[in-house]
Amino acid sequence: MTVSVTALGSYWSCDSVPCTFDKGPSLPADSWCGDNPIMTCIRGVPFCGEPYTAVNKPQTGEVSDLNQQVWILQDQTIVTVPRTDSVTPVTVTVVPCKYPEYLEQGRGIPIYMGIENPEMCLSCEDIGGQPTLQLKEEEILDLYNEVTPVEPFLFYHSKDGRTSTFESVAFPGWFIASSEIRHPLFLTSDLGGKNNVNFNLSINA
Repeated sequence: MTVSVTALGSYWSCDSVPCTFDKGPSLPADSWCGDNPIMTCIRGVPFCGEPYTAVNKPQTGEVSDLNQQVWILQDQTIVTVPRTDSVTPVTVTVVPCKYPEYLEQGRGIPIYMGIENPEMCLSCEDIGGQPTLQLKEEEILDLYNEVTPVEPFLFYHSKDGRTSTFESVAFPGWFIASSEIRHPLFLTSDLGGKNNVNFNLSINA
């Protein structure tokens, strides 16, 4: 049997490759279509047969907002500053969730996001009753290789034309946002206010 796999944006799906499948006991019933899983190639492994390509390194790129502010690291926090020749944006790392079938469908592609040098990952936590964006010392591939989705570190990536939004999986309805110059990134549920939740995500070829 063959499954046709094509590239979905910057993420894995399938190219005509022979596939063998092992249902395994833990996949939910709605992730199957007949004898074959629906969500296979986004995880890279282990269901895509021979040959397959594992996700063994993150994709990299940079992010800017609609005001041409880029992300930089300042005191272990990501802040936004205007793009200039003297500013070096952080290198953003992106890896898809290996098991998206465990998460709510239709909200976007669940991804882990982090930065390089130092290697850290974005996460969302409840601090004092408020969903809060954190930057933690975690290796993004360790998160990817967990046997279940690590929800605090996951974001639903949705695209509208050329711009992207990043919605917290742990706190649905809360999005990564930017505002004033040198203000840290934060989470907001106010999508109609002055805060910016639309970003340009440029992935390196």
